[in-house]
Amino acid sequence: MARKDSPQSAVPEKAGRIAQMRQIFTTARAVDPAIGWWMLLALLGVTLVGVVVGLVVGHPIYAGFLGLMFGVLAAMVVMSRRAERAAYRSIEGQPGAAGAALSALRRGWYYDQQPVAAEAVRPGDLASAAMVFRATGRPGVVLVGEGPSGRASRLLESERKKVARILPGVPVTVLRIGDDEAAVPVRKLANQIRRLKPTLTKEEAAQVNKRLKALGGARPPIPAGVDPNRVRMDRKAMRGR
Repeated sequence: MARKDSPQSAVPEKAGRIAQMRQIFTTARAVDPAIGWWMLLALLGVTLVGVVVGLVVGHPIYAGFLGLMFGVLAAMVVMSRRAERAAYRSIEGQPGAAGAALSALRRGWYYDQQPVAAEAVRPGDLASAAMVFRATGRPGVVLVGEGPSGRASRLLESERKKVARILPGVPVTVLRIGDDEAAVPVRKLANQIRRLKPTLTKEEAAQVNKRLKALGGARPPIPAGVDPNRVRMDRKAMRGR
């Protein structure tokens, strides 16, 4: 009997990967029109280096071929990096951006793209909306605020006190995304969270998340016109890092 993982079955998989790369490139180019030129520059630059090295050692064809292969790899790396930046740029400044950015966290983290706290001065006024999102992992509980700095900071402090009361002894880290000096740019949020020092075991982190879920109650009233579910990080653009 023929095995399911026969060479014929690998053809659709390869075609799917090519289609995926094409989709990533198309999506990124909509935000970053120069991505194609940067990829071409990486391809030609690395290939040229290979040819020059080949001329020096006396094997220009062999070294040039290797340079071309490494050039293709360099172009893919450039596409991945610029696609990642484009993905963050597409959500920057939008309500719910913090929740979308949390999707870049890897295994071991629990998060929700819905806010755990939300507040707006006037219904429908997106500029006045402040929201707090939550992630739980081995470093403890991370609260991320977005919106006007004053209102977001007050909402974060209120949520921090609530978590500290429910889970005494569990570390609580408070972050706020924004462009001012006291805030973290949305593109750097996931990396900042990953650098936090682990203090809990995996089992303890899972228990903390269950406790918060159980005591969380109903969802907070989201300000009219704010739908964090519409803000999505392009997960395909984040692959290959």
